[in-house]
Amino acid sequence: MFKKQKSLLIVLSIILVLSFVFTACAPKPTEAPAVEAPAAEEPAATEAPAATEAPEAPVEKEVVKISFLGPLTGQNAAMGTGGLNSVTLAVQEANANPDYKYTYEIVPIDDECKPEVAVQAALMAASDPEIIASVGHYCSMTAIATADTFHNNGLANIVWGAVLPAITYGNDYIEISRTNGTQVEQNQANAKFMAEELGAKTISILYDTSDYGKGHLEWIKHWAPDYGLTILSEQGVTIDQGDFTTELTKIKNENPDVLYLGGLTDIGVPIRTQMVKLGMTDIVFEGTSGIKTDAFIEGVGAENAESVVAWLDGPPLEELPGGPAFKAAYDAAGFKEPPEAYGPFAYVAAQIAIDAIEKVGPDRAAVAAEINVTDLADTIIGPVKFNEYGQNEIPLASPYVAQDGVWVYWPNSEYASGIRKMPGAE
Repeated sequence: MFKKQKSLLIVLSIILVLSFVFTACAPKPTEAPAVEAPAAEEPAATEAPAATEAPEAPVEKEVVKISFLGPLTGQNAAMGTGGLNSVTLAVQEANANPDYKYTYEIVPIDDECKPEVAVQAALMAASDPEIIASVGHYCSMTAIATADTFHNNGLANIVWGAVLPAITYGNDYIEISRTNGTQVEQNQANAKFMAEELGAKTISILYDTSDYGKGHLEWIKHWAPDYGLTILSEQGVTIDQGDFTTELTKIKNENPDVLYLGGLTDIGVPIRTQMVKLGMTDIVFEGTSGIKTDAFIEGVGAENAESVVAWLDGPPLEELPGGPAFKAAYDAAGFKEPPEAYGPFAYVAAQIAIDAIEKVGPDRAAVAAEINVTDLADTIIGPVKFNEYGQNEIPLASPYVAQDGVWVYWPNSEYASGIRKMPGAE
């Protein structure tokens, strides 16, 4: 037993010795040789490619504002909208011209054809320092009411439709000018037309009691005697009056050759409608430029409008020097409403304002002075020359007659040629 244990111990001892010897003599694992990271090579010196010149960014132009004032609501909204569209066209054309120094923006303000509203509209325009010029007013009562406001604030306003002479001739304001003519020239042409074209001897007058209506009254009374016209009566009516039976009954009894109206569409429509109801269709109804609107014909109907005469500062678009080109551009611009009678005058007024700003910069005083000396040989309405009062000295006064539901330039009408007869004609 002991021997067996001794033998086992010897064997174990031998195994331990051999294990030690093997471990000691076994080769140690070799460590991976340290490898130095290669030094980052300097990139080969190469010439930088020539920088390609980037196209210059377009220079952003300074924005200059122009206000538009006119009746954009109410009975005269058609005229105001036509004027605004025409000014918009002038601005669009200017902004499309790469040679122009400024970008133009319109600020439209509704004057409602009401003096008190118009004064607030003018104050609104004047309070914006970015508004450098204004194209303002179809209605005379608004244009005369705002003259002081524009003058006191040094903001130039070019009138594009109002015809009251005092707007320009009643002051010496450098800020006020006008592209269209006045009641002076319009009523002289009107008196001559009634006498020579219609063969009239007597007239009865209705006029609205605003400054506009009173101005027409003054000047038709001034010119009537020069052309052998006898005035049978003159009656004033208010612009918000609806019933004209009393006034019209008086005129019916007078039986004049012509009933002359110094008023706008808003009273022209009910007056003409009531004339027809009273059986006064044998009397020529002749209005001023105030009823030369599509709204008048629409308001009374084509049949009741037939043979009504109205006036305008200018022949039809197609007969204006630049009329066809203006109409083509206007139609191409996509406006839904027509430019109406005074659209071309508004368009020219905007062009004059823009040209002045381009010449002297966006400075109100300098622009007003530049506008005041306007003398242009070529515009779409013909020559425009402002006199010392800022009034265009080359106005055009042209008669129109309602024929088959549209206004027809008198020389081109069947009434002028004798194919149709005017009321009361032999």
